[in-house]
Amino acid sequence: MSGSVVLLHLAGAVALMLFATRMVKTGVERAYGDVLRHKLRATMRNPVMAVLAGTGLAIALQSSTAVTLLVGSFAGSGIVSGAAGQLAVRGAEIGSALVVKLLTFDLTLLVPLCLITGTVMFMATERRDWRQTGRILVGIGLLILSLEMIGQASEPLRNSQLMPVIINYFSGDSITAYLLAALITWLFQSSIAAVLLMATLAGRGLITPELGVVLILGVNLGSSIIAPMLTRSSGPEVRVVPIGNLLMRGLGSLVMLILVMIFRPHFAFLGATAADQIVNAHILFNVLILLAGLPLAGLVYRASEKIVALGTKAPAATLDVVELSALNESALDVPSQALANATREVVRVCETVEIMLKRIIELYESADAGKIKALAALDDRVDRKHAAIKLYLAKVTKNPLTEDEALRCQELIGACVKLEQVGDIIVRNMLVHVKKKFDRGLEFTDEGWSELCAFHASVLANARLAFNVLVSRDAETARQLVLEKERLRDAEKETSASHFLRLREGTAKSVETSSIHLDTIRDLKQINSLLASMAYPVLEERGLLGGSRLKAS
Repeated sequence: MSGSVVLLHLAGAVALMLFATRMVKTGVERAYGDVLRHKLRATMRNPVMAVLAGTGLAIALQSSTAVTLLVGSFAGSGIVSGAAGQLAVRGAEIGSALVVKLLTFDLTLLVPLCLITGTVMFMATERRDWRQTGRILVGIGLLILSLEMIGQASEPLRNSQLMPVIINYFSGDSITAYLLAALITWLFQSSIAAVLLMATLAGRGLITPELGVVLILGVNLGSSIIAPMLTRSSGPEVRVVPIGNLLMRGLGSLVMLILVMIFRPHFAFLGATAADQIVNAHILFNVLILLAGLPLAGLVYRASEKIVALGTKAPAATLDVVELSALNESALDVPSQALANATREVVRVCETVEIMLKRIIELYESADAGKIKALAALDDRVDRKHAAIKLYLAKVTKNPLTEDEALRCQELIGACVKLEQVGDIIVRNMLVHVKKKFDRGLEFTDEGWSELCAFHASVLANARLAFNVLVSRDAETARQLVLEKERLRDAEKETSASHFLRLREGTAKSVETSSIHLDTIRDLKQINSLLASMAYPVLEERGLLGGSRLKAS
């Protein structure tokens, strides 16, 4: 087999591994992302729990970079302290290293099981959580399969005359090998994928343990660079945690490289095979960084703040921010253009409502006068745009319209009214619950809070579906949205039953927060119903809505 064909097979296997890793990460984020974020916020006040939360989230998301970005945004919003954020990132690095260790075991039998189960779950139901779980299982199956493909594709390299020359060169030039591994990791945007590739090649005898450890140190450098690069245009508060991770993990890898080059230790104690030694070295390095990071978290965070401050330029001049409107009066004589303008403006209202819906659940956990005022200001913006859009569409109807244009006009007016109602529910109902909770110093039970977060996450996901339907008018998405409404009705019954069970057991927190809990669930259900009704015009147009129910497909 020619060298180009071998490399082509190897590149294809690596591409499948990257795709599978992304598939698992996307599935987890879509199915459980909001719940995991709420869990992370709730547990990061304790240093030990911050480490454990970061570890668990990295295992779930298959990415320590995703956790770093998430924790950085929490620190930027003041939800968590910078020191706790640093510790959570340290735990995330441990979590991603443990994922690599798990995937190095012989999991061949899981490939068909994951692919079959995942495909059945994805194709046999319309429930979003089941479909995303199916996506996750298929991704895991493809990930394991890709590792087998990498091993098979690299097998001919063992007999290559050029390969020993390359390995000998990099074995004698640790700095180049270190930088090359960092570059590969940055290109992959995944330390898990990079370590798995090197461990697989080591298992085939293509990489020695000594070179493998150097490459692993380079992987950790490359992984620590990804988050700072992705947040370079973000606010200073958001960039502090990624910079802190670069200081600890990046500089730590450099220090460890120097020690390895000086002392040239043997790594037999790390495992019986080269692949085990490489993976265990990756875990050991991140454990050492965690242990060093425990006492240094505060110091590293302050140093990160100073570094970020040095790179933040004060603006020489500021421009007044003007809230632009897509409601161009000159387009009123051309209904198609005017309706397109109105659609753009309604989409902006959708974005504002989504922000409100995301922020309100955060206020249940941590609220102050400034945050409450900011949320109320967003509702004022929705009200202004709602009034402007209705007036604009009223002017559009003065011109002759086709049947489709008239229906679209009514659809946009209806969507705008529903969005305004959602904003009112958030501010006039849910914000009142927030104030009541904090004025009385109440706390939800862990079970109650988990139920609220899960219910809110479902409503938020449905909101995004509704906004997509408004723009795309896709019948399948509209159908899925209405099916989710039915599922949420069942979820509300289960949540209420669980809550009343806790009340019967006399749980003190449940008694104290009972009205807030039930009223919040009711408000979220009402919001979901309003948003789901945005799908009805699309379904009616295609004859998929029978009365108030979906027709059987």
